[in-house]
Amino acid sequence: MDFLSIKDLDVNQIKKIMEFSSKIKENPDIFFDKLSKKNFVLIFQKPSNRTRVSFEVGINQMGGNVIHLGSTDIGFGEREPIKDIARVLSRYVDCIIARTYSHDDLILLKEFSSIPVINALSDLEHPCQALADIFTLQEKKLNLSSLKLAYLGDGNNVLNSLLFLCSKLGVSINMAIPEEYFPKKEVLSAANNFASESGSEIKLLSDPESAVKDADVLYTDVWISMGQEKEVDKRQNDFKNYQLNNKLVSLAKDNCLIMHCLPAHRGQEITDSVVESKNSIVFDQAENRLHVQKAILLWVLGEI
Repeated sequence: MDFLSIKDLDVNQIKKIMEFSSKIKENPDIFFDKLSKKNFVLIFQKPSNRTRVSFEVGINQMGGNVIHLGSTDIGFGEREPIKDIARVLSRYVDCIIARTYSHDDLILLKEFSSIPVINALSDLEHPCQALADIFTLQEKKLNLSSLKLAYLGDGNNVLNSLLFLCSKLGVSINMAIPEEYFPKKEVLSAANNFASESGSEIKLLSDPESAVKDADVLYTDVWISMGQEKEVDKRQNDFKNYQLNNKLVSLAKDNCLIMHCLPAHRGQEITDSVVESKNSIVFDQAENRLHVQKAILLWVLGEI
């Protein structure tokens, strides 16, 4: 079983991963040997804090072994073709966890691998993050089917995965995004199809104040992602009115929750006071990456 996109999961599979995430978090010792004698390779083209550490710790806590391959270790797709890397690693390890610039590279890796491949982030999606985010909201005893989430900023990989997951689970989502940075049409089309089945509402807006009005959850992410460093000045100017600050928070519900997948550029997409506010759950999100990814690992290996 591979895990490249939220689109590939049905609602029952999502709920199963969430259920086991909760069990793992409540009783981690029960799962201490679930990955015994299993070997995992992390192929990371991009730097990582939460994703790498949570995967490595999660695997170690369940008795598995981890090998980390950074961007210069194997020259992913340069020193050696991806299809060759996939077939060689399939004979050594039990699962590949890849963090790549291109989602197409992940698809190629999956095509030639005979073992599960997990998307640890690509330019198209960040599915592990989205599952941890929604698990965190569920953990806060929120009713997902009546929830309104407002997202501000860039129509990026994190938003794509959130769109797919929210629309499948009935979470309504308002997006405030400059028109130039809207999500791709095919992403919006797929999310709207899922929403028509679940009953959620998806609204794409350009005005942040309209998006956050009466929202239960406010979510933002960095304006400049890895690989976009040359666009710093333009992006900072284009997104300057989309900062998640106290004024926008005051327009949402009084007990709204603040989310950010981190790392946060405090003073850009979000203010320090909002990150540190009593409504912020950004570090709960970060912690839950560990528990949810443990469940994902067990799921792709057929252990749950």
